[in-house]
Amino acid sequence: MGCGTSCSEKDKQSETALKAALIIQNWYRGRRAQLKTRQRYALTIFQSIEYADEQSQLQLSNFFSFMLENYTRVLEEDSDQSKCAIKPELVTHLLGSNIQDKDRQDYLGLIDVPDSYCGPRLQFPLTFTDIDLLIEAFKQQQILHAYYVLEVLFETKKLLQQKPNFTHTKTSPSKEITICGDLHGKLDDLFLIFSKNGLPSVSNPYVFNGDFVDRGKNSMEILMILFVSFLVYPNDLHLNRGNHEDFMMNKRYGFTKEVLNKYKWKSVLMPPIPIDGDRATEKENKVGTTITARGIRTNGSLSEQLTKHEWEQVVDILWSDPRGKRGCYPNTSRGGGCYFGPDVTSRILNKYQLKMLIRSHECKPEGYEICHDGKVITLFSASNYYEEGSNRGAYIRVSSGTPPRFFQYQMTRATCLRPHYQRVNALESSAIRMLKERMISQKTDLIRVFQLQDCSKSGKLSVGQWAFSMENVLGLNLPWRSLSSRLVTIDKDGNIDYMSSFQDIHIQKPVKEAQYTLIETVYRYRSDLQIIFNVIDSDHSGLISMEEFRSMWKLFTSYYSVCIDDSQIDELAERMDLNKDGSIDFNEFLKAFYVVHKFDKLNKSDTKFA
Repeated sequence: MGCGTSCSEKDKQSETALKAALIIQNWYRGRRAQLKTRQRYALTIFQSIEYADEQSQLQLSNFFSFMLENYTRVLEEDSDQSKCAIKPELVTHLLGSNIQDKDRQDYLGLIDVPDSYCGPRLQFPLTFTDIDLLIEAFKQQQILHAYYVLEVLFETKKLLQQKPNFTHTKTSPSKEITICGDLHGKLDDLFLIFSKNGLPSVSNPYVFNGDFVDRGKNSMEILMILFVSFLVYPNDLHLNRGNHEDFMMNKRYGFTKEVLNKYKWKSVLMPPIPIDGDRATEKENKVGTTITARGIRTNGSLSEQLTKHEWEQVVDILWSDPRGKRGCYPNTSRGGGCYFGPDVTSRILNKYQLKMLIRSHECKPEGYEICHDGKVITLFSASNYYEEGSNRGAYIRVSSGTPPRFFQYQMTRATCLRPHYQRVNALESSAIRMLKERMISQKTDLIRVFQLQDCSKSGKLSVGQWAFSMENVLGLNLPWRSLSSRLVTIDKDGNIDYMSSFQDIHIQKPVKEAQYTLIETVYRYRSDLQIIFNVIDSDHSGLISMEEFRSMWKLFTSYYSVCIDDSQIDELAERMDLNKDGSIDFNEFLKAFYVVHKFDKLNKSDTKFA
């Protein structure tokens, strides 16, 4: 009887322990799912804003075309150039000067490598030793001297011009090929790939799938490593072009600034990009690649070689994304390229007798994603792309007769000692902060739409009305209902005080007298304006004349349909001309327009999306 009682108590204890374990397990699973949802929402915010910025970039490219057309019209009409301060030298600066008539020695002869230089010294023709030397030097944060940079560029250009546009490579059961996606200047990721997978060689070939540059701070180092490796193993390292191998993209996303900061000379880094045969010509007929302060571009007179339809095809190749919906339709998120469905993938693969498409161009949380019934793989190799902990990177090894093998990684320095929930909090905080800055940049338009919805003039909207207004004005495809608890105040009846959308953030006024609509407009377009002003600033002094400032502003407001009286910007510009010398430091001018966050709830509590 004692034994029976004892066994019964043990059974109860075991049952209680099991229930406790199940409760803990369920709580843990729920918590993990919660964190995963928050992380997914944060990534959605980052990606939506990134794509909206790309739309702005394409619009800016069209603005430069508008600017050049205006310049051409002014010349044709033989009118007074005071109507438009776009000078011939400005066009030359935008499009590049013609350096094709000089050979490499004309430039290399102008550059000396001093005895005091302690960085890597490359020996041409290059060998495997130079790859290793370069990598070790960059690990020590050394800068490759401009002389060697130029040598690498000239040799790379020469070799690329001998290559076809499409490269064919073979694998076998005993020889795999490694494919890497976007790197975006993330040098540590490239180091990690080489550490895990080995350096490029005849027995260890690589394909790098474009978007080597921008965003990260070491685009130049990545390019030098890839170009040197390409020169050593031209048949075993393959470089594809991405949409960021484009000088206009580089002006917005950082590569231009990086080059100019690391290499102060400029004329050598500005080869031409012709508009037509009258203004510039190029001798090359084959398509290669040139690295410049403006970015990497294909050589050859593209505007002469390509019809408009062919140009659109190139844009489609570089900018398009796969989606689950059948057919081919405009890529409304990016503003360029298209979306293509599984039926399009199947048709193309069947037409060219291919099994699979491995593409990049999109950040994925796990570093890769498989879609279209396993026929399309998206590969992304830049970990922590948006923020620390935002995503993993990945690369693929492919061989004949076996499925692709995926290798994932994530560079963890600051985040390695932090719990997962803290990393998600930081990621979420950064995403919400960026979204609020987007909201304040269109405050006037948002308030107008809010008030149109608010028929009773109560200052409140339903969550649905508020979400509709946000998507309509900002053009961001986001889960606004779920995000509402993080962005606005909601009363007990579930209605939103829509002015609370801006309660903890404002744009700082550079001068008290400036009207808010002007401040908001300059802040909203500050990235575009900085690129435009940098184009005007042909000597990289950081200064432009008041006349250049006014003329370009008139062109800008005309193209972007900005309704602001010229006298307002004139008055503001004059106030920003602090020493009254008739010039404006445009970088300081634009820095005066910034957002102030009153407080950040995410740093104070572990709140979550509803």
